[in-house]
Parts: sequence; structure tokens; C-alpha cells
Amino acid sequence: MELKKSDYYYDLPEELIAQDPLQDRSSSRLLHVDKISGECKHYHFTNVLDFLQAGDCLVLNDTKVIPARLYGIKEETGAVIEVLLLKNLGDRCYEVLVKPGKKARPGAVLNFGDGLLKGTVVDVLEEGNRKIQFEYEGIFEEILDKLGEMPLPPYIHNKLEDKNRYQTVYAANPGSAAAPTAGLHFTRELLEKAEDKGVKIAYVTLHVGLGTFRPVKEDNILNHHMHSESYEVTEETAQIVNETKQNGGRVICVGTTSVRCVESASSEDGILKAGCGDTEIFIYPGYRFKIPDGLITNFHLPESTLLMLVSAMAGRETILSAYKEAIEKRYRFFSFGDAMLIL
Repeated sequence: MELKKSDYYYDLPEELIAQDPLQDRSSSRLLHVDKISGECKHYHFTNVLDFLQAGDCLVLNDTKVIPARLYGIKEETGAVIEVLLLKNLGDRCYEVLVKPGKKARPGAVLNFGDGLLKGTVVDVLEEGNRKIQFEYEGIFEEILDKLGEMPLPPYIHNKLEDKNRYQTVYAANPGSAAAPTAGLHFTRELLEKAEDKGVKIAYVTLHVGLGTFRPVKEDNILNHHMHSESYEVTEETAQIVNETKQNGGRVICVGTTSVRCVESASSEDGILKAGCGDTEIFIYPGYRFKIPDGLITNFHLPESTLLMLVSAMAGRETILSAYKEAIEKRYRFFSFGDAMLIL
């Protein structure tokens, strides 16, 4: 069986890549795609409440982006090194992306912030990532706040004035190298209005690594390897989601990361299980969803695994047709862009 990467290509004018967040989070546009008929309609994000009913459940990813981009020097030579933290491996060790990689061989010592933080390259991992063990005094998160930068995607060229704008209003558990961007549209007020309407809010945690955004290099997407990301589902969330399904309510995931989390944590018969784990789940057309009935998401890069995931929910042709219409209507794309509701 072969699924071609090129089947998920579309042509995007560069000026439609959103460079800055809107002043009001919830003022972005919303493209509703009816996943049965494929029909598209245009709204503002606040209209999302009109689609939600009492008894439905919104699943949100409460991961918090850490200032994961660090600039330091190699002690031996003074060479400047850029390090991007990808995954906490425990014991003060992180899986990281290093530029330039050839200067970060095992044994190399990296110095950040005049010695406030030091790191030793312990190992070379798959695809050239490094394992670094850090030395520091105090609290790692506080040191990162001082030294680190928010790891904005490479297609965003403008400087982010307010770090919190690359953070959801409900971000709680630090650990992500990228934001679950569909959630950036929600304000506290909008979430309160949803709850007032009888919609349950359930939180999961999936720490977003760069694997989610890595380009698919294989022509046959079945040969693409997804990187592992850690997740957690609490007993409370499992109960809310399972009761919603049992009572005939709809589960609507906010973001592809929430989808990947609940699908990884559910049994074949569609029961969400509480617990922690790592997932390499890769969702593409032909996949049978166990938990979500709908999805709120942003517009994704051509030929990306995220575009393949949303195509699994509504059909490739439906999604590419919706993207074509969004381009014609001058929607804003990617992390700081507009939103899509598939329901």
C-alpha cells in the first residue's frame, strides 16, 4: 500500500503566513467544514460556541511551552552553539537539537549565561539529535526563563513581543518545544461561556516535540517515522470523556495534539484510559478514530503529518478543497493564523 506525500501538497502564497498573533485571541476567523457533506462556511472564532451543545466535551492540551532555545558557547573553542530542548529524559538530561551539530560531539561541554547553566554532550541519538546532561544550581525552569527564548517556528520571522502570546491561556504543565496552536484562539471568557452552555472541559497533556512539525521526507508516507512525545491523561479527564461518549455527547478535540493524545490513550473499543506514556502515533486517511467526533485546528503546512491527520477526519479531497477556499478568502495560515472547525 502506498500513500503519496505529493497528494498533500498545496500552493500557499507566502503573504498568508501569519507573522504576528492578533491583538484579541478570539477575533480570528473560523472556517467550518461539515465532515459529512464537505460544505464550508465562514465565521469568526467566537461563533464556535454556536456549534457546541450541552453534553459535549472540549478536550484541550494544557502543555506549557518552555523557552527551549538556548545560545551558548563550546568551552573548548568558544564556538557559538544553538540548542533546542526537545524532551526531558530525566536525571537532568534532555534530548536536544544542536546547531551546528558537528561541533557537539560526545564529551563537548557547552556554557550558557556565563556558567549559569552548563551542559555536557553525552550521546548522539537518531537523526543527529544529542543527549545533553545539564549542571546548574537552583530551579531549571527559572534558569530557562532567564536564558531561553521561545522556540517560534522557522516560518515566523517577526520577534514576539509578549512570550505569553505563544502560550494558551490554560497552559499549566511545562515541557513543550512548540505550542498547541489551535488553543491559542481561546480566551478564559470563551471557555467560561462554553461551560455556561453545559459543555464539559477536559484537559490532557501532550508535550509537543519537533517530530510533530518535521517534514515528511519519504515519498510514501507509510515509511515516515514519527518521533516520540510524552503524554498524560488524568482519571478525571478519562471519566469526563467516557461519560460524554456514553451519554451520546460529542467529543471535540482542540488541536491535533489533543487528538494524538486521546487516540494513544484509548483502548480499541473506544474507552479512554488514565495514565502516562510515550506515543509515536501517526494518523493519516484510513485511520478509524476511537474518541473524537470533531476537531478545532489551525491551517497546516503542505505535505505535513498534521495535514494528513485532519485529512483522516474529513477526507483528503474535502480538506484540500477547504484549504483552496481559505486561500481564496485570504485566511491567515499556520501557528498565529486562523482556525478550522471540522464537525
